[in-house]
Amino acid sequence: MIIQRVVLNSRPGKNGVPVAENFRLEQSTIADTVQVGQVRVKTLYLSVDPYMRCRMNEDTGSDYLKPWQLSEVADGGGIGVVEESKHHNLTKGDFVTSFTWPWQTVAILDGDLLQKLVPQLVNGRLSYFLGAAGITGLTALLGIREKGHVAAGANQTMVVSGAAGACGSLAGQIGRLEGCSRVVGIAGTDEKCSILVQEMGFDAAINYKKEDVAKQLCELCPGGVDVYFDNVGGDISDTVISQMNQNSHIILCGQISQYNKDVPYPPPLPPDIEKIQKERNITRERFLVLNYMEKQEASVLQLCQWIQEGKLKVKETVVEGLANIGAAFQSMMNGGNIGKQVISVLK
Repeated sequence: MIIQRVVLNSRPGKNGVPVAENFRLEQSTIADTVQVGQVRVKTLYLSVDPYMRCRMNEDTGSDYLKPWQLSEVADGGGIGVVEESKHHNLTKGDFVTSFTWPWQTVAILDGDLLQKLVPQLVNGRLSYFLGAAGITGLTALLGIREKGHVAAGANQTMVVSGAAGACGSLAGQIGRLEGCSRVVGIAGTDEKCSILVQEMGFDAAINYKKEDVAKQLCELCPGGVDVYFDNVGGDISDTVISQMNQNSHIILCGQISQYNKDVPYPPPLPPDIEKIQKERNITRERFLVLNYMEKQEASVLQLCQWIQEGKLKVKETVVEGLANIGAAFQSMMNGGNIGKQVISVLK
């Protein structure tokens, strides 16, 4: 069977900025027959995420992420529909997902590695299982619950960097649902800041490209910062940490400002900021959602309930066509999208 797939065409280098040309669309073939335990699936949606930048390097810098190989198909979160099955628990027409879905139009996969989806849980919006009801939403929810130490009635202030992104836009809302009394986001455009306040329920948002972040934080967080959901690292995070309270907590989710630099993860703090962290007993521990998968089922159901009740607003940037996945990746790394970025492979 002839299919289309996207392979890694070239590496941007450890310190380079990814471009669309790092990926290549090509024709390939898969077997015409399905073996026992396998299913043939048609790809519907693919997820594009910042962590994938690490997979473009020969060494990902991580013990749980495998690098993409040159001229080999890339992979990540994906959703598809079963077209043929020889797996005991999957039948034709089932919707399924995997964290290692190949970037191709049709694939033959091991049925044991697939998770069956229930579209009704997300009001039929299957792509939500790649975002708000998937690994992105789990990262936000479990990050806050496991590392944020949020307590209802404690009058805590949360700051979220990268707040208009896939994880940040959910984290701010979840912080409020879990009990934070004030939530402030940091984003890169006036449009993003407006959406955070007007649609996502943030109390305020700072445009770091136009405003003095330190000054704005002083005004918007007069009682200091108790919880910081860190998606970006770098200068912005240093500024937030300098205004954090005694015994406060950093949820170390991502460091997108550092992904194009050859530095360890998590990147070390500047000496003056590290001194503040230690003197104020601010926790800053690496958070990996995959370490909490025993809580996945209950957490996904919680996220789906919030979505159904309208308490969790979802933003997606959906790009049509497998051929555009490279350009979508480049745009995401440049901060061009709002909310979750998804590739629709329906056409």
